[in-house]
Amino acid sequence: MCVPCPLLAILDNHQEKRYFQTVMDRTLLLNTTFEPLAVVSWQKAITLMFLNKVEVIREYDREIRSVSTGFRLPAVIRLLRFVGNKQLQVRFSRRNVFLRDHYICQYCGQQFDPKYLTCDHIMPKSRGGITGWTNIVTSCIYCNLKKADKLPEEVEMVPRKKPGRPSGSYVLMLHLGAAPLPDHWKDYAFLRD
Repeated sequence: MCVPCPLLAILDNHQEKRYFQTVMDRTLLLNTTFEPLAVVSWQKAITLMFLNKVEVIREYDREIRSVSTGFRLPAVIRLLRFVGNKQLQVRFSRRNVFLRDHYICQYCGQQFDPKYLTCDHIMPKSRGGITGWTNIVTSCIYCNLKKADKLPEEVEMVPRKKPGRPSGSYVLMLHLGAAPLPDHWKDYAFLRD
């Protein structure tokens, strides 16, 4: 008979607790037009509340207490004054390329752990290719070695989707990383099913 290890139960509970703490440590900041602007810490959200710069739209169940008062942690806040939002630019990085491609090799279509992935130049640098959003795709080590410095047509390895710069609400997803969005945010990040 297999007896569950009590340490595993403690670790599972600890990881679950840590997940909820990290999710609830973030607050979605909206412009007056309800478009997502940024993700801020709960401390920044509380500061903006006390300065009367935001209104609270949604709250988490968790309560923050001080010596004299207590209030629920804000999940979504909206600015009271409009802030001009220039087109958000996603920084080009290896991690952001992997996030854009969902950790899936664009040649074989398999999902991998980041340690088994590389960034591949579609048009090789040796042939004048640039390092940027439109010329880089996620590739597993095997496919990258197989393609080498050849064009995709030469080795019949065409990427599954055309690479491009992420924009719009995708910036928010990249900022959050791989963690799932809290339910309170889905209506405002345009992701409700």
